[in-house]
Amino acid sequence: MIRVQAEDFDLGREMAALTAGNHRIGGLCVFVGLVRDMASGEGIAAMTLEHYPGMTEKMLAKIEAEAKDRWPLEASLIIHRYGRLEPGDQIVLVATASPHREAAFEACHFLIDWLKTQAPFWKLEDKGSGAAWVEARDSDDAAVQRWRKEAPIKDR
Repeated sequence: MIRVQAEDFDLGREMAALTAGNHRIGGLCVFVGLVRDMASGEGIAAMTLEHYPGMTEKMLAKIEAEAKDRWPLEASLIIHRYGRLEPGDQIVLVATASPHREAAFEACHFLIDWLKTQAPFWKLEDKGSGAAWVEARDSDDAAVQRWRKEAPIKDR
């Protein structure tokens, strides 16, 4: 399930809905990303995320489908927020549920790594002294390379 929204989310409510009635789930892995108050040694007053509606959801669905192709998932959820967010605000939620923990962990990690590099969001950091668009990081691209080299768990 994919949602791109301005509103905050309730982690407990989302997890309850994701796993409700599915007793094949033995492992649930969750990642919640928060807006930090620092970047590159400077304080951040706020971050504004923009996206192109329709294109963003389509790409997130493609990324989620690849995770489901690689790991035996019972359920998954990606919620990504947009708009103006302040330090401490929740920005993204990725949850994966599988019969086994290894698949849940790996699929969650895969989804976060791919979201960082493939999801079409534009981030504008307000550092008080001015605003600047966030550039892609080499470390995020390097993280994705790991998944290109590793065989899907279904093939191991």
